[in-house]
Amino acid sequence: MNAEPRILRTQAEDTFAAEYQAARARLPGGPGMAAARDAAFAAFQAAGLPHRRVETWRYTDLRALVRAVPPLAGEAPSDGAEFADPLPGLDRARLVIVDGVYRPELSDLSGLDGVAVQPMAALMEADDPRIGTAFARIDDPMVSLNAALMSGGVAIDVPAGVAIARAIEIAHVTTSAVGAYVRNAVRVGEGASVRIIESHVGRAGSAYQANIVTEASVADRAKVVWAKLQAEGDAALHIGSLAVTIGREANFDHLVLMTGAAIARAQSFVTFAGEQARAGLFGATMIGGKQHADILLSVDHAVPNGSSRERFKAVMDGRADGIFQGRIIVRPGAQKTDARMMTQGLLLSEEATFAAKPELEIFADDVQCAHGATSGEVDEDLLFYLISRGIPKAEAETLLVTAFLAEAIEGLGDEAIGEAFEKVAVDWLARRGNSANGTV
Repeated sequence: MNAEPRILRTQAEDTFAAEYQAARARLPGGPGMAAARDAAFAAFQAAGLPHRRVETWRYTDLRALVRAVPPLAGEAPSDGAEFADPLPGLDRARLVIVDGVYRPELSDLSGLDGVAVQPMAALMEADDPRIGTAFARIDDPMVSLNAALMSGGVAIDVPAGVAIARAIEIAHVTTSAVGAYVRNAVRVGEGASVRIIESHVGRAGSAYQANIVTEASVADRAKVVWAKLQAEGDAALHIGSLAVTIGREANFDHLVLMTGAAIARAQSFVTFAGEQARAGLFGATMIGGKQHADILLSVDHAVPNGSSRERFKAVMDGRADGIFQGRIIVRPGAQKTDARMMTQGLLLSEEATFAAKPELEIFADDVQCAHGATSGEVDEDLLFYLISRGIPKAEAETLLVTAFLAEAIEGLGDEAIGEAFEKVAVDWLARRGNSANGTV
């Protein structure tokens, strides 16, 4: 007699199951949403926490890394006022999400005339079909876990033909050791123009877990600039997922800057749904100590005449682990696709590591596609040149690292956001230098 196979679950996976059963009745949503949550959690249980035998997660083994699960966030009593502005001096509207719950009383919607902003919980109660649409073809256990446990977020609708001059920040704040599961949805109408900023901050020393999923659709001839700053607390786990669909003749520029969290993963899924669309996808990672930061990028050229440019830079210090996994897919019939990917790692320590895994999957014959990857240390000749001109070694190294990162940050093409993000990079380098000198 053959014995039935037994699925072995980790303590963390068992805790997730208990948390879901305890929270299921109070999570927002109508009957349709409740059924979708059950299906999503069943998918998560079937897969379990991702591990190194899952190809897209081979460098970030959450089954081994996640040993404890904090309780789900409650009603967010804090206003997050104790957290410093991560982008001081940058003018923008702010939609504030504290411990997974959208807080309109803490938000600033001035300058957003015509833009509709709704709490995601309201869409959940209405079983809004936008929720889950962008991720329908994406099989990922952490997205499934988000779908089961999501408690709030925001939905943003930019009407057709409207140009929003003021940037819109979706500010995520986690104030205590909780699990925050956020779902955001952004729709940009035909011919519209908007600048979106995601920011993620949290309490230092708090082992919270943030799982944020954002679904976005960019209609025909729309123009979107999207920047993400991940500056979570030093003990946090951050999993951020973005799925975006780009329409005909649309422009989508995206930058992710990763500098926070103990364990971080940023994954972006970009689908070209209309011809003559263009995407610029950029990333800058700055980590030290024992931090682990993983960026996954999947670009799906599903239609002809699309172009994309991907450039990612990573700086690792201490014993940090940096990872970049990028894949460009050119579907059958997607002729005249032009896609180029480059990733570069800079190691500031002999114990730091960087893993790069660029991929091309091409099923069309009239395309221009390329990828490349490099890694190495600071150029000693350039460093010597600067030192010989009277620049102190620490300052010279900072100049070289800043220049290395600037190419990715400036690729976004937005001067104001780029300057704010470059200041984050400079501040990180300053803290690194002070730490090395024993002053932090």
